[in-house]
Amino acid sequence: MRSMDFLGMVATLKDQGLSPSQIAKGLGLDSTTELRAATTIANNAKKQADISTAERLKAKQMSNIAIGEQMGINESSVRALLAPGAKDKADSLLLISSFLKSQVDENGGFLDIGTGVESHLQIAETRLKVAVSVLKDQGYEVHKVQIDQPGTKYKTVVRVLTPPGTTYKDVVTNKDKIFTLTGYSEDGGRSILGILPPVQVSSKRIAIKYDEDGGSKEDGLIYVRPGVPELSMGKARYAQVRIAVDGTHYLKGMAMYRDDLPDGVDLVFNTNKKLSDIGPNKLDAMKKLKADKVTGVIDEDNPFGSVVRQLKETKSDGSEKVVSAMNLVNEEGKWEDWKSSIAPQVLSKQSPLLAKTQLAVTYERKKAELDEITALTNPAVRKKLLESYADDADASAVHLKAAGLPRQASQVILPIPSMKDTEVYAPNFRPGERVVLIRYPHGGKFEIPELTVNNDNPEAKSLLGNARDAIGINHVVAERLSGADFDGDTVLVIPNVGPNGTDYIKTSPALAGLKNFQPQVLYKGYEGMPEMSSRTKGIEMGLVSNLITDMTIRGASTDELARAVRHSMVVIDAEKHTLNYKQSAIDNNISELKLTYQGRKETGSVGGASTLLSKATSEIRVAEQRPRKAADIPTAKRMKTEGLSTAEIADKMKLTEDSVKSLLKPGAQGGSVDPATGRKVFVQTGAQYVTPKVNKRTGEVTEKVTVKTTKLKRLEATDDAFDLIDPARQTVMEKTYAEHSNKLKALANTARKEALATKPVPYSPSAKEAYSKQVKELDAALDLARRNRPLERQALVLANTAISLKVRDNPDMDDADLKKIKGQALMEARSRTGAEKIKIAPTPDQWAAIQAGAISNHKLTEILKNADIDVVKQLATPKVKPVISSAMSTRARAMIANGYTQGEIAAALGVPLSTLKDDLYG
Repeated sequence: MRSMDFLGMVATLKDQGLSPSQIAKGLGLDSTTELRAATTIANNAKKQADISTAERLKAKQMSNIAIGEQMGINESSVRALLAPGAKDKADSLLLISSFLKSQVDENGGFLDIGTGVESHLQIAETRLKVAVSVLKDQGYEVHKVQIDQPGTKYKTVVRVLTPPGTTYKDVVTNKDKIFTLTGYSEDGGRSILGILPPVQVSSKRIAIKYDEDGGSKEDGLIYVRPGVPELSMGKARYAQVRIAVDGTHYLKGMAMYRDDLPDGVDLVFNTNKKLSDIGPNKLDAMKKLKADKVTGVIDEDNPFGSVVRQLKETKSDGSEKVVSAMNLVNEEGKWEDWKSSIAPQVLSKQSPLLAKTQLAVTYERKKAELDEITALTNPAVRKKLLESYADDADASAVHLKAAGLPRQASQVILPIPSMKDTEVYAPNFRPGERVVLIRYPHGGKFEIPELTVNNDNPEAKSLLGNARDAIGINHVVAERLSGADFDGDTVLVIPNVGPNGTDYIKTSPALAGLKNFQPQVLYKGYEGMPEMSSRTKGIEMGLVSNLITDMTIRGASTDELARAVRHSMVVIDAEKHTLNYKQSAIDNNISELKLTYQGRKETGSVGGASTLLSKATSEIRVAEQRPRKAADIPTAKRMKTEGLSTAEIADKMKLTEDSVKSLLKPGAQGGSVDPATGRKVFVQTGAQYVTPKVNKRTGEVTEKVTVKTTKLKRLEATDDAFDLIDPARQTVMEKTYAEHSNKLKALANTARKEALATKPVPYSPSAKEAYSKQVKELDAALDLARRNRPLERQALVLANTAISLKVRDNPDMDDADLKKIKGQALMEARSRTGAEKIKIAPTPDQWAAIQAGAISNHKLTEILKNADIDVVKQLATPKVKPVISSAMSTRARAMIANGYTQGEIAAALGVPLSTLKDDLYG
C-alpha cells in the first residue's frame, strides 16, 4: 500500500506539471537518481503484490478474465503476472540487495560498489543502484572516498557500501578495509611488494677486479660466464641487474656475457675501489642488502632498493620459483624505447639558433597534430583526442623538451677498454660518422665528447655484436661524461653533421678546474660531522643544478663554472661517502656565485633560481583547488536567489568566499574550461586541517589551523611564461623558451575550445543493425574493460596500504626511493588482484561501425575512455608507414649474419632504423 501511495503521489505531481527534479525535492529526495530508484523499488513491490494476488485468485480456480476484472487489469496482464519466472524476476532486486548486504555483513568491511561491479554481477548499472537504494532505506551508508594513484598526483574516487552507522571518517581512516566482490589471491610466500626470495650466489664464485687491477676502467660492469642456468639473463645479452650474494650483500651493475673467465669463477665484478683501502674481503666491494636501520633485519620487500623483474617458472602446484640470480632492472631492448627528445638543460646551453630551430620543429609537429585531430569527422573521437591533446600540450609547455635531432637515440654505455679515446662502437650508427654523447644530469658543453663511430673493433664485436641499444666506449670517454660509470648509465647519441656540414651540437674542452679533482679525498668528512640525509642531498643537488643552469645562460666564465661543478660533484657523493659539502660551498665561494647569477647585487639578496629554465619545473604550493564544475555557477546563483549570503554559500559549497564571488560574477559561465579562452578554471576549496600545538613552557595545548595546499610546477601555475623572467636581465635563450611555452599553452587552449564546441550526433539504428557483429564485439570488449575497474581500485587500496607500511618503517625515505616503492607496490597489488589494464583496440571493421554511427555517443565515450588511444589515432588519422618486404627481410638477416651493423643495413635498404628493428625483433 505504501508503494502504491508513493507511485500515486509521483503521478499526481507529474500531472501537475512538476519536473523530476522538483518532484524529488518535494518528496525530500536528494536527486532525480534517488527518485528513479525509489520509483523502481515501489514498482517492484507493487508487482510482487500483484503476482501474489493473481496466484492466490488462480488457486481458487478463477479464470484469467475473472482475475483481471477483480484486479482492474486486462487479461494479458494477468497472463504476464502468472507466467513462469515472473516471481523470480520480481524477486531479483531483493536478491541483489540481499547479496550485497551479506557481503558487507560477512566481511566486516566496506564494499566497493563503483563502476564495473555491475559487470561482475551481470546486471544493469541502474539495477545495482536500485539495489543499493534498498539497503540505504535499511540504514546502510554509501560514502565516496579518494584513493591515491601511486606515482601520480591523481586520485581515484571509490563508492563504498558500509554497515549502518559508519561515518565518512571511519572509511577514510580504514581504507585498507575496502574490498571488492572479486577478492584476490594472497600469493603465499611473496613479500608485500612482490619480491620472491632471490637466488643467492656464493662469493666463492665471484672474482673482484679492483682499481689496482684495472677495475676502474670498467667500473660497474659484471662479466658473466655464459651457459650457467642460474645466471641466465633470458633472451638478453646484456642487462642492468642486481645479484644477491651470501644472503647479506649484492652486486649492482651491468651484466654482460664473456667466455674467457678464470677457472672456478662465474662472475667478475669490476670496481673503482682500491684493494689497499678496503682489504681482501670481497663483500666489502659490494653493497649491503637493504635492511632496517634499527634491527638490521634484511628488507624482504625491497632488498635491492630497486624495482626488479625476476626470472621465474611455475611449479606443478601453481606456485612460482625464481630460477635465476639475475634480478633484472633493465635489459637489452628496453633503452631503445626511451624518449629521445632534448631537455632544456642541454639545449639551453647550446646556441639560441639551435634552440629556436628545435623548438620550432616541436611546435610545428604539435600544430600539425592538432590540425589532424580537428579534421576528424567523428565528434566523440575528436572530443576525446582534443582533451588528451590539450593535457599533453600543457605538460609540454612546462617541461619544455624539444624535438630530438635526426637519428638521435638513447643508448646504454658499456666498457670496451681497447676502444680509442676518440672512438665509439655504435652498431646503430654509420661507420665513420661523428657523434656526440650527452649524459643527464648535464653540466655544459665541456661534458660532451665528440667521437667517430668504429664498428670494426674486434673486442666490441665479440662482446656486443649487433647490440639493439648499447654502445661501447673506454673509461676516458666515460670520465668526460661527468664521471659516468658502467652500472646502467645511459647517453643520448646524436649524429653531429648538420646542414652544410656544420655541427648541430657545440662542444668545448674539459674544464681545467676539474682535472684530477677528487671529492672523496679533498672533502672527506671529519669525526662527529652530521651526515647528509637523502632529503638534504636532493635539495642541495637541485640548488646547485639550478645555479649551473643560470650561470651558463648568463654567460659565466669557465673558472666560475668549474667552481660550481666541483661543488656539485661533492654534493652528489656527500651522502654516500660522508663528504663535507658545507666546506666545499665555502671553498668554492658558492654564495658569491649565487649572488652574482641568482641574486640582486644592489640589495645583497639571493633569490634562488633566476631564469625561466631553472624556475619552470620548480615546485610551488598554492591553496588547495579543484576544477570548477559545470554545476558550480548555477548552484551558487540559485543559493543567492534564495537569500543566502556569500559566506553561507561558501560554507555549503565548501569553497572560499573569493571563489564564490567569481561564480556570481555577471556573465560567468562554463565548467572546468572557460568557453571564451579555453583556459582551465579552478576554484579554491578553503580546506584546512587542525593540529595540536603544545606550549613547551606552560604545557598549554592550542590548535594550529593550516590551509591545505596543492603542489604545482611554477610554469604550470603561470599563464604567461614571461612573468617568470626578470625584464632587466632577460636573455635571448629565455625569450626563445618563453615564446615556445606560450605558443604551446595557446594550442592547448585552442584544443579545449574546440572540444567544448564539439557536439555529439545521434547514432544510426540502421547502422547498428548493419554492423551488429561489430557492435556485439565492442560491447564485449567494453564489458571486459569495465570488469577490471573494481580490480584496479582494489589494487590501489592494497598498494597504498603497502606504501603506508613502508613509509612507517622508513620515515627518512627520500623521494627517489619512495617513487620506486610506489611502482613496486602497485605492480605487485595488480598481480595479486588480477587487475590488468585492458585497453580496447578497435579493429578496422569495428572502426567502420563507429564511423557509421552504430554506437551511441555515450557508449562510444566509454569505449574511448578504455581504448588504446594510439590505435584510435592510427585508425582516425591513417598514415603511410614504411614496410619491409619479405625479400628485404631475408636480405637484412643475411647481412646480419655477415657482420653488418643495423645502421648499415637500414641505410642499405633505405628504411628507418626503427622499421628495421620492428622487422628483426617484432
